[in-house]
Amino acid sequence: MSFVLNGYQQISLFDSLGFLSERKQKILENSWAKPFSDIIFANIDEMIFAPLYSDKRNSRPNAPVNVIVGALILKELNGLTDDEIIEECEFDFRYQYALHTTSYENQPLSDRTFSRFRERNVAYELTTGKDLIHDCIVALSESIRKYMDISPAIQRMDSLMIEANIRKMGRLELLYTCLANLVHEIAKDGRSDLLGGLDSYKNPCNRNQVIYHDSKTPQDIKIQKIIDDAVDLLPKCKEDYGATTDYQLLERAINEQTKNDNGKRILKTKEDAMPSDILQNPSDPDATYRFKAGKSHKGYSANVVESVDAKGSVVTDYQYDVNTRSDASFVKEYIENATESEEAVMLIADGAYAGEENTKLASGKKIRLMTTGLLGRKPRGILGKFQVNEAGTQITGCPAGNKPKSSSYIKQTDSIRASFCKHQCEGCAYQTECSPVVKERTAAVIIPLKSRRRILESSEIWNDAIRTWSGRIRNGVETVPSVIRNKYQVDQMPVRGKLRTKQFFG
Repeated sequence: MSFVLNGYQQISLFDSLGFLSERKQKILENSWAKPFSDIIFANIDEMIFAPLYSDKRNSRPNAPVNVIVGALILKELNGLTDDEIIEECEFDFRYQYALHTTSYENQPLSDRTFSRFRERNVAYELTTGKDLIHDCIVALSESIRKYMDISPAIQRMDSLMIEANIRKMGRLELLYTCLANLVHEIAKDGRSDLLGGLDSYKNPCNRNQVIYHDSKTPQDIKIQKIIDDAVDLLPKCKEDYGATTDYQLLERAINEQTKNDNGKRILKTKEDAMPSDILQNPSDPDATYRFKAGKSHKGYSANVVESVDAKGSVVTDYQYDVNTRSDASFVKEYIENATESEEAVMLIADGAYAGEENTKLASGKKIRLMTTGLLGRKPRGILGKFQVNEAGTQITGCPAGNKPKSSSYIKQTDSIRASFCKHQCEGCAYQTECSPVVKERTAAVIIPLKSRRRILESSEIWNDAIRTWSGRIRNGVETVPSVIRNKYQVDQMPVRGKLRTKQFFG
């Protein structure tokens, strides 16, 4: 399929738009279709998607890319399915007007247009690592920002957890499902010679019997039987089925959930390390586990960047990854990919985005990363008055100019413990602020380096007025995750897997 630009639609002599009554044309001009047509559709860059198609001109041309992308945006805006957006494009004149297809006798969309387009994008990203949907949406967002005349000088950032569209599985159900899936695939090919003693896994009724109804058999015995059956089956079918998804998922589940005990695979216990990226559900192998703010999450996380000024705000960029990704790494990637602007940019985020490395990286791109003072209280200014060596691992002096007897770096908490003579702290003017732990001969203080860095970074720019203003600015971005979750139902995306869900999120 060759790539052909659609460009701007040339209205034909028999365009249905010309047969509308004056009243209908006025209603159309005042509807949502007019601004969508003029501002959004007209700025969709088709050339971004040219690598998805052949450069041979003698093959069948592609469906208009700007029509596909525009229809996908309208689909998400209105909460429609693929079939419903096609019906709307066929019968609702507003959709045709918005997508510049009023001259078409038949709309250039079919029931497979969107799925094929998504498949091409996923395959291209798997091959090249480049997300064309992201490039298109970010470019479109920039054109909308310019149309709204919103300055890019002030940006704010926030992240959100996105739940994978999968059910929560216990270890028994997970192992049973992985084994049953492989057994079904082998049985479908008629390879009964590989399934000796495993016929029960082919029976769909056996699943509920084993997992839910068989209360007489202890769960650890049921799990061990599934492990034994899986360990017995895997080497038998490796040659013929080793490259299949079901085989690889069962092998992964066994390796992650069990350990070798004197030549036998047994279930891991709580004392054994269980990483966050272990398989949660075979329906979505990419989903990861994270415990945050008292809740467990299985799925992904996204990071949104919003430009804001007195005229309004608009999301201008986004990132999407597994939910074990930290906020600090999101902002680092964003800064690294940002182009240096002519005017300084202020990026406001909460404390989770803070870091000395990120601050230095941002300053090189004329970006002021502001994360301090958004905690609702003033930081302890005394921490910034302690002197630290160049390596940042020892206290060399206190605010009163005293040198400590000893100083040690605590890696686990990223802090320094300094011990002073008792007489140095007793009666010191800074004793109340430092709050040392005074013992019989010594007085010890612990300096959290992260808090100290925030104070030093903000010492030149923070005052009460700026702290209040930046807090109000940043708080506004909290509405974006709320709208994405509650209005657009991001936690119920009809696809699974990181690349496919990332397309829908974009």
